[in-house]
Amino acid sequence: MHVQRTLKREVTCTSVGLHTGRKVHMTIKPAGVDMGIVFVRTDVTQHNTIKANMHNVSDTQLATTIGNNGTRVGTVEHLLSAFSGMGLDNATVEVDAPEIPIMDGSALPFVNMLKNAGIRVQGKGKKLLVVKKPVSVSDGNGGAAMLLPAPEFKITYKIDFKHPLICEQSYEVVFSAISYEQEICSARTFGFLKDVEYMQAKGLALGGSLKNAVVLTEDKIINKEGLRSPDEFVKHKILDAIGDLSLLGMPIVGHFVAYKSGHKLNYLLLKELLAQEKCWKIAGSFNKGTLVNEKPSPELHPTGTLDALQAC
Repeated sequence: MHVQRTLKREVTCTSVGLHTGRKVHMTIKPAGVDMGIVFVRTDVTQHNTIKANMHNVSDTQLATTIGNNGTRVGTVEHLLSAFSGMGLDNATVEVDAPEIPIMDGSALPFVNMLKNAGIRVQGKGKKLLVVKKPVSVSDGNGGAAMLLPAPEFKITYKIDFKHPLICEQSYEVVFSAISYEQEICSARTFGFLKDVEYMQAKGLALGGSLKNAVVLTEDKIINKEGLRSPDEFVKHKILDAIGDLSLLGMPIVGHFVAYKSGHKLNYLLLKELLAQEKCWKIAGSFNKGTLVNEKPSPELHPTGTLDALQAC
């Protein structure tokens, strides 16, 4: 996983946008080394290129949106999560709408697309961000997120919803392509019927349906097929977090711990991380997997446990 990768060939899909309800055509193409993930709005003639990095995050309400020079692409987290899960570093994503297609509400369709396209090793090592000291943020409403030193990328996540079918759920996973595909990528986004109805009345979530989300009433799940796993709710939050954290632009070596976090806190954690330069270092990875310390990249200048986290 420590050598840069791209696709072997381009791949295309079509689905609706979760919030716009518009049909979206998307094509993912191979890209050269060190190019990163770049989104191109093909329906816009000027300033239509947006690089997927945290400096281009423009909105974190309901989903993660990135933008540049007034052009935006929303709901990028599921696709970015799939890229990260498959170890894919460089790709061009062409999309003809202001939102990524929602597919089935998980990252599984994107993972299958990438596998069908094939992954090509590019022969140049990745840069990795290694967490040296704890960094944390909180939202004042009980939500918090933290990065701790660890020898690998590990995620511990806990959610707490006042709903009889969710309540408290926690899950821990050591990140790898195998664990991502087997445990995380199929978890769908979820919402409550009363909230969906309210949002649609306000012109949001217009593409939301039982085909692309788990929808709950006050006491039951509407979807006839039920859940894909008993802890699908917390697993989807992990899926989202993997996508959000990938906006750092390089893999993280550290332990991500979250309690009632979301897109906004995930983004604020990345900002705080980069602001605390003594808390991390950049390591270079070469073909044999050896790590070598490097000076921080110029692009990265600043712009525990669950019990410990909840005490933050």
